Parts: sequence; C-alpha cells; structure tokens
Amino acid sequence: MWIYEKKLQYPVRVNKCDIRMAKFLAEQYGGADGELAAALRYLNQRYSIPDKVIAILTDIGTEEFAHLEMIATMIYKLTKDASVEELKAAGMGDHYASHDRALFYNNASGVPWTAAYIQAKGDPIADLYEDIAAEEKARATYQWLIDMTDDVDLQDGLKFLREREIVHSLRFREAVEMLKEDRETKKVY
Repeated sequence: MWIYEKKLQYPVRVNKCDIRMAKFLAEQYGGADGELAAALRYLNQRYSIPDKVIAILTDIGTEEFAHLEMIATMIYKLTKDASVEELKAAGMGDHYASHDRALFYNNASGVPWTAAYIQAKGDPIADLYEDIAAEEKARATYQWLIDMTDDVDLQDGLKFLREREIVHSLRFREAVEMLKEDRETKKVY
C-alpha cells in the first residue's frame, strides 16, 4: 500500500529563522483543523463509508500525512538556529521546557492534540460534510498564516498547502454528490 519517496510532496524553503511564525504553524501541526487531525479523521472514516468513495478518503488521508511532514519541516527550519533566549522571547519557553526542540502535537496556543478533534458520525453524508468543513477551515488557516509572514519562500509552501485544501474540499463535494445520486436511484432486489 505504501511507497515512500524520501522527498517532500512540495519543496519547503524558508529565508530566515522565525520562531514566532513556527509557533503559529503549530496550529496546522497539532491543532483541531490541522493535518494530523485530518489524516486520522479521513483514514478512520473510510471504514464506515460506501465502497464507491473509500478511495477518496484513503487518497486524501494519506496526502494529509505528506502535508504534516511539510509543516514539521517548516517548523524545524524556522527554529533550528534559534537560541534558548530567542525561543523564550517568542513565547516558546514553555515548549522548550517540556520538549526541548522536539516537535510536539499541539496547537499554536500550546494545547496538546486530542482525539476529540476527530469526528466520525457513521453517516456517510454527515461525515463528508464534516470533511468539507475541515478542509475549508484548514484553507482559511493557511491563508491567515500566509498573511502573517513576509517570507516569500515560506508563503510559497503555504500557498501550495492552501490550494491542496481547496482540491480536497472539491473531491469531498464530489463524493457527497456520488452518494446522493446513488441514494436516489431505484433499488431493485
């Protein structure tokens, strides 16, 4: 099932150390609408969804892990040359005290990731609408992250991720229409 290429889905470049921006990016790493929550949500939901749309959830769920890897790389590159004093000054002293420079699944406010972020109702249409909403919230967050940095290289990677959220939302919308169409066809037994 897995073929892993030892490269990122899209190149991640940053121009400078920017701890403040790294802290904001944590929202997409371990936040409620971040990449980890999305990947786990979609891969979990595929077990209770009709066969005709399982592949959509599988494809998007696995791609979310590639996005998680990109966010982790961005955070690492933005903080790798920072001193402890710089980390403290940027509001990451608590993180450093608990995790040193290790990445940890938490949101931008430092709240740890929780499985409560993952939704699965068991109703395919309800789950897909939840997924559309998740993608739209992630798209909005990426736009706000783009707005908060002047690093054009970082913006480039964030724009790629924002555009993938739009594509995912469209794919989930297609899946909803497929299921609605199937639901409305006359069944003969």
